[in-house]
Amino acid sequence: MLHLIFQSSIETAVLNRIDPGDVVVLLENATLRALQNGDMNAALTQQLGNNRLCVLSDDIAMRGISPNELVKGIEVIDYAGLVELTVNNPVIQSWS
Repeated sequence: MLHLIFQSSIETAVLNRIDPGDVVVLLENATLRALQNGDMNAALTQQLGNNRLCVLSDDIAMRGISPNELVKGIEVIDYAGLVELTVNNPVIQSWS
């Protein structure tokens, strides 16, 4: 399953609903939560043990975030990568 998270305040309850092997893409203001020095660092690092986590390159660029400021292990993808994820994951859950 592909999870698209748009909300800037990612709740741990949302992370708890993500099954092992699912893919998560943080979009728009949710990318702000993927910062190494943010309060979600530990939760996202733990999530990386079971899931692939990604952010959209345009979303972090628009917010002035460089890839090296992200939690280690979070992948930066472009729109083509996002399209590929949607094609490879027919079930998509949006969180906004």
